[in-house]
Amino acid sequence: MSNPLVKLENVGIQFGGLKAVQNVNMYINKGELVGLIGPNGAGKTTTFNMLTGVYTPTEGDITFEGKSIKGLKPYQVTKRGISRTFQNIRLFKDLTVLDNVKIANHHLAKHSILSSVLRLPSHFKGEGKMEKESIEFLKIFGLDVYKDELAKNLPYGMQRRLEIARALAAGPKLLLLDEPAAGMNPQETQDLMDLIALIRKEFDLTILLIEHDMSLVMGICERIYVLDHGQLIAEGTPEEIRNNPKVIEAYLGEEVKN
Repeated sequence: MSNPLVKLENVGIQFGGLKAVQNVNMYINKGELVGLIGPNGAGKTTTFNMLTGVYTPTEGDITFEGKSIKGLKPYQVTKRGISRTFQNIRLFKDLTVLDNVKIANHHLAKHSILSSVLRLPSHFKGEGKMEKESIEFLKIFGLDVYKDELAKNLPYGMQRRLEIARALAAGPKLLLLDEPAAGMNPQETQDLMDLIALIRKEFDLTILLIEHDMSLVMGICERIYVLDHGQLIAEGTPEEIRNNPKVIEAYLGEEVKN
């Protein structure tokens, strides 16, 4: 391992007397597609929240591109190049599909606040460029035909696509996907797998995803980390994880029971 894009070293967080995550060591190299799995309550989303500045680790450190991001606010983490989706869709439901992506794209604007207030030509030029770029994002996701629809009126699978498009519009180097296939039928899940492979190639992305759908995880991830009760219990290739007794007991065994 040399100069990983992101690295977690002995990371943990405690809420009162509860150790939600402890002693987690992970790394992700540039260009990798890595999975993070485990039973409900294992600490997966908590780990995402530490990576994105929602929570500050109470122990250990997180580095991105060789620099610590521990203690940064979410908007600062986003500016560094980390973007995410959420387990529960968090779109601006009463705004149009296009406006949802334009909001994420706004950090790329070159015109000043003053030019916007005074409605100067640079404002309209900047807004026009943002709209054009946002529509290009929507085309990649097959959402351009819905650009004037309110986000809340989209079918569920399309809302998931829109959330990923919005996350990409922020221009990330690392994209975190929190259960992107949740609530999808098998065909939608397959389409999602194809979409993730496409955006990874098109945008030269590094991706970390949490997912309960094992066919998706095993089908697209190169390496997988497994959390159980806030601690890492395994790391390896899909084949290694599939045959790991600890994983079968902690995670796959739970899946069989359900």
